Parts: sequence; structure tokens; C-alpha cells
Amino acid sequence: MNDVVTIRLAKQNMKFSAAHFTIFSATERERLHGHNFIVEVDLHAHMLGNGLCFDYGIYKDRVVALCRELNEWMILPTQSPHLQIEDAGEQIIAVFNGQRIPFLKHDVKLLPIANATLEEFAAWFLVRLSEDPEALRAHAIDAIEVRVLSGPGQSAGRSARFSR
Repeated sequence: MNDVVTIRLAKQNMKFSAAHFTIFSATERERLHGHNFIVEVDLHAHMLGNGLCFDYGIYKDRVVALCRELNEWMILPTQSPHLQIEDAGEQIIAVFNGQRIPFLKHDVKLLPIANATLEEFAAWFLVRLSEDPEALRAHAIDAIEVRVLSGPGQSAGRSARFSR
């Protein structure tokens, strides 16, 4: 019998609200706007001998904590080839296509992503959930899939497999 189980974590508190704009090219971007994002995580793991995989609460708590890290921020990507970020004392200036877009520093979350998109948010969550390979091995987790939704019917997912 196959002992691999998929644990889906999709709780109501796995969400964050954030402002952003998506960059389409060196000269085109969206207007500043925001979403109430929802995060879902699938963990593919092996059964233990006691009828369960692991304590789901560990990963539910981690996803909620990561959502809190992003909640109520203006998110700017630091890895975009089309966006420069300047630290101007109490402000962060986003420079796009010659336009200087100022934000209060205490409202901005700089993320090591290439663009403020669902795809990149999903990758950010995946990286953060995969930071402890010892825990993944201890919980017999073979793969993680993360989906970030910006509304009903619109999401992006990223996944990674791990060797045990």
C-alpha cells in the first residue's frame, strides 16, 4: 500500500492583505492596488506507524506566521531588473521607467523576489517553508506545494520535492 499522504492546509487565518503593483516590462506596470491574499499549502508526507504523518499544527503555525510577515505592507521586489529601490531616510523611493514613486519606509516590505506577483509570493512561501531540511526529514515530507490566491479563481502555485 502507498503510504504517501497529502495534507492540505487551507485555514481561514492563512491570509494577508498587501499593496503592490506588477511590473510587465521596462516601461509598463500596473497601478498601485491591493488584495486580500489567501495561502494554501499541500504537504506530501509518509505515514508514521501511528496512523498519522506529523503534527499539522507545526506547519499551520508557520504559514500563519509567514502571512503575518506580509500583512498590511506595501510590497516591493528587490530583484526586479526594471525597478530600483532607493533608501531616502524616512522614505523608500521606487524608481520605475524614470518615475520616482515615494513610500513611507515604515509602510514598505522589501522582498527578495523579482516581481510582486502570485507566482513570486508562492515561491517566497515555498522557500521559507523549506528552510529547515532536518524538520522536513523528521516529518517524512517529500514535497511541498504552495498556492497563493488573489481572489476566487485566480491563483499561482509553486512546488518542490525533497530527498529523504
